[in-house]
Order: sequence, then C-alpha cells, then structure tokens
Amino acid sequence: MAGSNSRTVADVRRDIENEREQLAGAAESLRDSIEEVTDVRAKLRANLVPAAIGALGVGFLLAGGVGATARLIFRRGREGETKAQVGRFRLVNRD
Repeated sequence: MAGSNSRTVADVRRDIENEREQLAGAAESLRDSIEEVTDVRAKLRANLVPAAIGALGVGFLLAGGVGATARLIFRRGREGETKAQVGRFRLVNRD
C-alpha cells in the first residue's frame, strides 16, 4: 500500500503547507466580505438623507399620521376659553 504512492514525506508536507496558506487566504477574504456586508454604520453614512427621511416618515406614521395631527390642531379650538388667535391657531385656557 505504501509503495503504490510515489510522493515523499517532503511532498506531502509541502502540499499541506500550500493548502493551509490557501485556506488562510480564503478565511481572510471571507472575513473581509462579511465585515463589508454587516457594516451598517458605513451604509447609513453613505445614505444619510434617505435614511433620515425614512425615519421621519416612520415616526410620523407611528405617531398617528395625519389623523392624529389634525385631531391635535382642531381639538384645541373647541376646548376652554380662547385667549389669543393667529389665523386658525388659538391659545386656549383649559381651566
């Protein structure tokens, strides 16, 4: 069995060392690509304006959107005694 293979111990060690170097290079390449994909901070920095606009939109919707804003503005005019008015906006005393 040992005689059918013509490789020497030095050949096997050299092949193992070559494979080890290739594996180390592949691992380093994989590490770099994973770091690039998962770098959220750099992606946000590159797309700051669209991310900010999206965050404002989501916050507006979570706060109730147009309906909540309209209720807040129009409700204040019907409660209490009006102290001052500018256009359709009023300063109301709720006591």
